[in-house]
Amino acid sequence: MDTKKISEMDRASVLHPFTHLHDFATGKAGDPTIVESGKGIRIRDAEGREYIDGFAGLYCVNVGYGREEVAEAISRQAYKLAYYHSYAAHTTEELAKLSDRLVKMSPGKMSKVFYGLSGSDANETQAKLVWYYNNLRGLPKKKKIIARDRGYHGCSVVSGSMTGMSFYHDFMDLPISGILRTGVPHHYWGAEQGESELQFSARRAQELEELILREGPDTVGAFIAEPVLGTGGITPPPEGYWVAIQPVLEKYDVLLIADEVITGFGRTGAMFGCEKYGIKPDLITVAKGLTSAYAPLSACIVGEKVYGVMEAGAQKVGAFSHGYTYSGHPIGVAAANAVLDIVERENIPGNAQLVGQYFQDTLRAAFSDLPIVGEVRGVGLMAAVEFVVDPATKQRFDPAAKVGARVSKAARDRGLIARAMPHGDILGFAPPLTVTREEVDQIVQIAQDAVKQVSGEITKEAVHA
Repeated sequence: MDTKKISEMDRASVLHPFTHLHDFATGKAGDPTIVESGKGIRIRDAEGREYIDGFAGLYCVNVGYGREEVAEAISRQAYKLAYYHSYAAHTTEELAKLSDRLVKMSPGKMSKVFYGLSGSDANETQAKLVWYYNNLRGLPKKKKIIARDRGYHGCSVVSGSMTGMSFYHDFMDLPISGILRTGVPHHYWGAEQGESELQFSARRAQELEELILREGPDTVGAFIAEPVLGTGGITPPPEGYWVAIQPVLEKYDVLLIADEVITGFGRTGAMFGCEKYGIKPDLITVAKGLTSAYAPLSACIVGEKVYGVMEAGAQKVGAFSHGYTYSGHPIGVAAANAVLDIVERENIPGNAQLVGQYFQDTLRAAFSDLPIVGEVRGVGLMAAVEFVVDPATKQRFDPAAKVGARVSKAARDRGLIARAMPHGDILGFAPPLTVTREEVDQIVQIAQDAVKQVSGEITKEAVHA
């Protein structure tokens, strides 16, 4: 089928996520990009154009495109048993193997694994687990969940409410009640004059404690957070942040949900972001890198403390009444086992650490002195460059100027996919974790050329204004 026909069918029938519906429907936004194939860190479209995927899809194709061993594992499972449910203690060999390895490899004292299909549904499940846990403990008021400004936890009803960006809520009747908000751990934008990272982290912890006391500790059930902010700006925590935050949660018996959907399986240079930052979670959410997006799969990894209450409570309440038709889907778990074999065999976190440090150093060298660059930040193989009018004063651009989007387009025109992040004028990077130093050089050079182009355009626009 020719590309014109595919585009016409798509425009007439697909409801695309995060797409301007009117502009797409009328053709103002151009034709859809028809992605045909991928290999390594590159994808190719139906017109034959090749792109470096500097964002690994949506932070997820960690082992790169075209891994035949994963496709073969999916095929073997599909031929053997394409589907059976996991209700009422049904299982498969791949499901048992994956669950055992996840419990053993995860940080903290983990006990069981519950499966879904996306990070959104997994965080929806986490909320239900918090409520269930406290009901079983005889604490029916201890249900509120604290999330952070600019945190991203999904876009379903509860997970979307936990997400701390208003455009995910607008016209959707979100957030629902029972979700509280605390400050974003971003020193660049949030610090007071002369405040060090340690002082800033201490203040954020104090604000969290004040929020818990204001709401009543007997009403607060959990705190959910990404080890490193993802969609909210790709922002590593400031020095001392997790050291300051965790004692507050322990003091008031508040569960810690570590959202490792982006950071899990090597992205930060450690297998889990929790390991990188010394986080001791009660519940862990994973997805994306779990299968490198070769098949949909998410997981809630449940700690011993929570599961112990659930198992004991079964004597009183009966069966655990939660699950999805596709929980523990055989094809998804087969893909996950094949991907984790690669992650372990090729030491993918180790590559993310070594090449990631080179990436961070190269980005800073390339961008720190450019006139519209306010901050270059990141950890491992996730990074962001944030643009401002004046780095000295941190004056932001008018959002109507769409500087981040313009830089992203200029990079794409040169064959690099880097994401215009939705919170500010930010260019985000999260390449596959198999990326090499030579490929990092290509990514940074293209991005630098794109920034210089847009910076020059802005200068000309100011002259003619």
